[in-house]
Amino acid sequence: MSAAVPPAVAVPAAARAAAAPRPRRRRVRTRTRVARWLLGTLAVAVALVWAFPIYWMVSSAFLPTARLQRPKPTFFPVDGTLANFRQVLTDESFFASFRVSLAVTAVTLAGAVLFAFVAALAISRFRFRGRKPFILTILVVQMIPAEGLFISQYAVLDDWGLVNSVLGLSIVYVAAILPFTVWMLRGFVSGVPIELEEAAMVDGLSRTQAFFRITFPLLAPGLVASGVYGFLQAWNEYTLALVVMTEPGERTLPLWLQGLVEANRATDWGVVMAGATLIAVPVIGFFLLVQKRMSAGLVAGAVKG
Repeated sequence: MSAAVPPAVAVPAAARAAAAPRPRRRRVRTRTRVARWLLGTLAVAVALVWAFPIYWMVSSAFLPTARLQRPKPTFFPVDGTLANFRQVLTDESFFASFRVSLAVTAVTLAGAVLFAFVAALAISRFRFRGRKPFILTILVVQMIPAEGLFISQYAVLDDWGLVNSVLGLSIVYVAAILPFTVWMLRGFVSGVPIELEEAAMVDGLSRTQAFFRITFPLLAPGLVASGVYGFLQAWNEYTLALVVMTEPGERTLPLWLQGLVEANRATDWGVVMAGATLIAVPVIGFFLLVQKRMSAGLVAGAVKG
């Protein structure tokens, strides 16, 4: 008699379904990792291309002009010098221009953020006659090229006696950046539900107390993001300052840098790069100071409307 053949062991359907997709899942995970690696490599390459001009500016600031004018570029200033920075820091006009730029930026930042915040609060929280035309006017003013207003702005400042003054240039800067700042802050204010204030008022707070205790802290990222925009516009602006500040003793840092280029027939590019590097230091310091708030503000402004 032949031996009995044992029956085949039945494999549960759930086990077969769980075991079958494993190779497929591994392939999907591998493709995802490769895609992430490629995207990361691309992001690093783009960042390097974007950062190279900054690196070249800082690197050139440590090299004498004779080295910079050689056909073969020097990418690593291993034997650099601080002579360019010493020449800039011993120039009294640099510190005079630094004080002017600092004063103009501070006044512009305070005025722009204050007026923009009040305007954004009004058009977001209140319904009044002329609200929609006011919003439309903000958009239209933002579309006007700045160069088309130079003559009228200079005439007004000249009548007020504010040409070659920190206050005059600050007024022009505030008027230039106010439309965009109002529009930016409007999105932040509209993104905070008014029900939060109403709930606080039910608990016994006045409207003003409810706003400053509940709503205002939530708007801090938006204020920081608007402040960063105003700081950059006021600190780096050149054309309006060229029109308003015509006296050598009242120049801002961009005008001082232009004068440094035009001072000699043969431009000392090492000194120019050192001056540009020193001008960029306050911007970097300001970014490091507010980077966390600024990132939160930019992300929040992208989703609130």
